[in-house]
Amino acid sequence: MRKNPYDDLKVYDEINVVPMLDLAWNLLLVFMIVVTASVQGISVNLPKASAAASKIQPTTKAITITAEGTIFLDSIPVTMGELEDRLRRYKAADPNFPVVVRGDEKISYKGVIDVLDVLQKLEITQIGLVTQKLVK
Repeated sequence: MRKNPYDDLKVYDEINVVPMLDLAWNLLLVFMIVVTASVQGISVNLPKASAAASKIQPTTKAITITAEGTIFLDSIPVTMGELEDRLRRYKAADPNFPVVVRGDEKISYKGVIDVLDVLQKLEITQIGLVTQKLVK
């Protein structure tokens, strides 16, 4: 006698929610990516600040290396020794002051590394490397 193929079918009393959760996570990820990408492209005209002088002095120090290899601390030309001395004094006054390094694209990589070595030697940890925004 032949067996009926429908006898082996089971009745399921619960719903498998794993595929629904996978779909929900994927939709959430797509939504987050699309929203972040669209927000970055919005152009706004920012309001201008008043001309009154601010009482808060900016603490960020800018180190600039020109194409000729001249090093500037803010707008003052310095040698490596002077740079280290001045940064040491700034660190004594404020141990957590930030520094940004701007290097001309034509200087050798070693010029920037020498400045970064001085910053590491003085244990200055808040460092930013300034680049120009890529235009497509």
